Amino acid sequence: MVLDVLSEEDEPRAIDTHAHQPTSEFLEDAGGEIMRDAAKKFGTDLETWDYEAMIEEYHEVGVGRAILLGWDAETNTGNPPVPNDYVAEVRDAHPDFFVAFGGVDPLKDTAIEEAERCIEDLDLSGFKFQQIAQGFDPSDPEHEALFSTIEELGVPVVFHGGSSTLGAGAPGGRGLQLKYGDPMLVDDLAARHPDLDILLAHPAFPWEKEQLAICQQKGNVYMDLSGWLPKYIDEQVLQYAGSILKDKVMFGTDYPMIHPDRWLQQFETHTDYSKEVQRKLLWENAEAFLGL
Repeated sequence: MVLDVLSEEDEPRAIDTHAHQPTSEFLEDAGGEIMRDAAKKFGTDLETWDYEAMIEEYHEVGVGRAILLGWDAETNTGNPPVPNDYVAEVRDAHPDFFVAFGGVDPLKDTAIEEAERCIEDLDLSGFKFQQIAQGFDPSDPEHEALFSTIEELGVPVVFHGGSSTLGAGAPGGRGLQLKYGDPMLVDDLAARHPDLDILLAHPAFPWEKEQLAICQQKGNVYMDLSGWLPKYIDEQVLQYAGSILKDKVMFGTDYPMIHPDRWLQQFETHTDYSKEVQRKLLWENAEAFLGL
């Protein structure tokens, strides 16, 4: 199934702004027990497969590019990171498909040095932070130097928004604290760093209204629809995505927890956007955000 708006294009055009590795580096090594908890919540088996199969799966439904996200929550979880060198190698093997974002652990003394290396040596395109897994408050002044550095490097960042299925159902959620997913913490950061472009990943349940307010008020803050199948996304989020925020909302899946064919099928079933809005949400807004 390919959406009409995508089948009208000469080549796959949609851009998934939120994809993870379908390999053991992410799902098993970096994820560990908290990832197995998440897979159980998603009703997904933690199988692994290669990037050729991933890209073929995307192309079949009209998706031409994906942001491949790095991951480093080692200090808070004890699990090894997905190495940024590995993310760059995957990008280099498939440069026409992947846009590579690095992962930096803000609790490490080497965070600033690693952020600079990601851009200056590895030529990555931005950064991904998962505050709940990493156990940090992005608005805390102790991280000011890191985000000032990233702002100076001139690349965008992805922050997790809302609750998380990581550790879900386990006693104490395996120690992970949901408060770090409150998008108001990112609002503080955006106010101090107006030249830092920020993408809030996921409809930020249970803080969707706060997220919508931030995206309206902060010109440098955007959001994606990843991590939720469209039939479960709050109606106000979908309404704003097609109107007030139609230039600031982007398509994303949270692959491999959610696959693009399933997400796009539900997008067609549970929304009635014009083709103009569909083009904005599915690729035009991401192209502008990423400078493609």
